[in-house]
Amino acid sequence: MIASLRLFSETPLGEILSLALGVIWGSFFNVCIVRIPEGQSVVRGRSHCPKCKAPIHWYHNIPLFSYCMLRGRCQACGQPISLQYPLIEAATALIFLWVYHQYGWSLKFLFSAIFISDLLVISVIDFYHQIIPDGLSLGGMAVGFIVSFLGGEVSWVQSLLGILIGGGTFFAVSFLYEKIAKREGLGGGDVKLLAMIGAWLGPQSILFTILISSALGSIVGVSLMIGRKKDLKSAIPFGPFLALAAVIYQRWGEILENLFFQH
Repeated sequence: MIASLRLFSETPLGEILSLALGVIWGSFFNVCIVRIPEGQSVVRGRSHCPKCKAPIHWYHNIPLFSYCMLRGRCQACGQPISLQYPLIEAATALIFLWVYHQYGWSLKFLFSAIFISDLLVISVIDFYHQIIPDGLSLGGMAVGFIVSFLGGEVSWVQSLLGILIGGGTFFAVSFLYEKIAKREGLGGGDVKLLAMIGAWLGPQSILFTILISSALGSIVGVSLMIGRKKDLKSAIPFGPFLALAAVIYQRWGEILENLFFQH
């Protein structure tokens, strides 16, 4: 078994396999993105065209390949297939390849792939529906805490502190904003998402995640105000910015800490 893992790690086969796994899981993530907001099961029920409801045959459901073969249109009704499907599959493949280059075939590869994949699904759902399902945030939080006992990025104490500080910080900010501005600012989903990020990356990640996500959100918000003439009250989902900031911290957190806290 070890020899086989070495073979994959030392040849292009490892990269090819990571891309293949990513594409396959990306196809499943598309199912999650479509069905979870509707309260539907992600494991039961055949895939079907969202427009004509025709069942999709297995040979029309091969990740990336089928989209190209069908030229981006449903075989039954001829309506365009959303670009979301190939984009999520390709993005997940690149994520798996990126994580493989960091950790090779190891438990850390598995843990990191789970964490970033959860953030990807959360981001797309929040972008479309402006909700963050509890199953993904609270479930991801629980998994992150369990992983801390199995050799994750942080110890279980750091994971627990990350949950408390992450969730507590955003809850306090949200509570104060609502009292002062008399309207909701951060949603409960954002609070739970930051707690989940803390479970995976520890309390030291919270400040940087907030700063990076706020900077990214401000840039996008100002751009929308200028380009589309939206005002400050226009709703912009914050989940994708938190998710991207968490990935940035996971990859370059040590560099950021040394940069800002060097003696």
